[in-house]
Amino acid sequence: MSALPPHIPVLLDDVIHALAITPGAEIVDGTFGAGGYSQAFLAYGANVYAFDRDPQALAIGAELAGRNEGKFRLFPACFSSMDSVLAEQGVSEVDAVVLDIGISSMQIDDPARGFSFQKDGPLDMRMSQDGESAADFVNDAGEAEIADVIYSYGEERRSRRIAKAIVTARPIETTRELAQVIRSAVGYRPGAPKDPATRSFQAIRIHVNRELDELRAGLAAAERILKPGGQLVVVTFHSLEDRIVKQFFRKRSGSEGGGSRHLPQRAASHHPPTFEKPRKPVRPAQNEIERNPRARSATLRAATRSQAPAWPRQENAA
Repeated sequence: MSALPPHIPVLLDDVIHALAITPGAEIVDGTFGAGGYSQAFLAYGANVYAFDRDPQALAIGAELAGRNEGKFRLFPACFSSMDSVLAEQGVSEVDAVVLDIGISSMQIDDPARGFSFQKDGPLDMRMSQDGESAADFVNDAGEAEIADVIYSYGEERRSRRIAKAIVTARPIETTRELAQVIRSAVGYRPGAPKDPATRSFQAIRIHVNRELDELRAGLAAAERILKPGGQLVVVTFHSLEDRIVKQFFRKRSGSEGGGSRHLPQRAASHHPPTFEKPRKPVRPAQNEIERNPRARSATLRAATRSQAPAWPRQENAA
């Protein structure tokens, strides 16, 4: 019996369609998580190189590797290092890279991981389970830094009020404590459509895991390792992630606008496009949302790698 936990991969049929997998294709699953995508790719006859920094995901992957020896390998590393890690294994190019950005259901649903305030747990939020935790950040950072993080990564206009309340309430050790501090700071009506703690929890999680920096670096790494005609498929779950992917594809396909009457004229890139014009974004159908409510905010973007050389590393900021 498989040890893999129940998991519903988001936009799976659309991901498979975008990849057009052929037997023997080499695919990077940059965000292994609970293994839903990787299992589907293997079922289509692909060879899969998966990446994850979460010890729980690595334990799940060990079981999958045992059942697919020679076809599946899981590396305990960030997906931003995919090109260098695979180069060490003698792999210089692949047919496709898939990135499912954000946190997985198994992380959200485990109170001990501290990603969600739906159940009380330690204020952790670390994907890799090492380094600075969310508790370290909210208890040690200055008020201005906390406000900046909540504003920038949570798009929360009341960030200064929240940061002040956090500093006043320290020490804060659990998800319930932090959620209550945020609710008290901005006002909370039980039954409101969105809990006011949601944006701040997202922001702190993104900061602790350096998620947006990892995404930017991962897109550039995918560009370096994809062969001509290869597919880059990215699934995002909130506007900050989607904006980075959208801008990356526009820039790398040469379809970035030249500015407007309100903005300075952008200098044209002197590098040939490394991707063809990206396809239209795909969002989940209503039946998928009903089956898996966590899919409701997902957006899939995909593009095909051209024959142009990858851009220099110093120009990889999206």
